[in-house]
Amino acid sequence: MIKSSLPPILHSDIGIDNIELRLLVAADLEYFNGHFPEQAVLPGVTQLDWAVRLGCQHFGYSEAVANLEVLKFQQLILPGQEVTLSISNNAAKGKLTFAYCDGENRYASGRIAFDSTPVNSKSATNNGDEASQC
Repeated sequence: MIKSSLPPILHSDIGIDNIELRLLVAADLEYFNGHFPEQAVLPGVTQLDWAVRLGCQHFGYSEAVANLEVLKFQQLILPGQEVTLSISNNAAKGKLTFAYCDGENRYASGRIAFDSTPVNSKSATNNGDEASQC
C-alpha cells in the first residue's frame, strides 16, 4: 500500500476564491511503480487525491467527499513533468472545481462536492461552477 503524499509545490498564487499551484511530478514518486511498465503515468486517483487534499487544506473543507462531477482525464501526466493545479471554491454549494494544465495542455478536470460547507472558509462564494482556468 502506498502512503499518500503531496507533490512538491514550486509556486503558488493564492486568491480569495481560487488557488493556482505549480507542482513538480517527480519521476521517483511511488505512484508510478507498476502504472504502467511500458510508460509510467500518474494515476487519476492520485490526481484526484491531490486536488481534494490541497483544496481542503486551503479552503477549510473536511475531506469527506460526497460526489464527483464532470470528472475528465484528457491527457497523461508523465514522470518529471511540471503542471499547474487550479482550484476554485464555491462555498455556497460546498464544491471545489479543479483542473490540471500546462499552457494549452489540459490533463484533468472535475468538480468535487463535499458533505458540508467549509469549516474555516477563507473564501467568499464563487458564483459559478465553471471549470478552473489554468
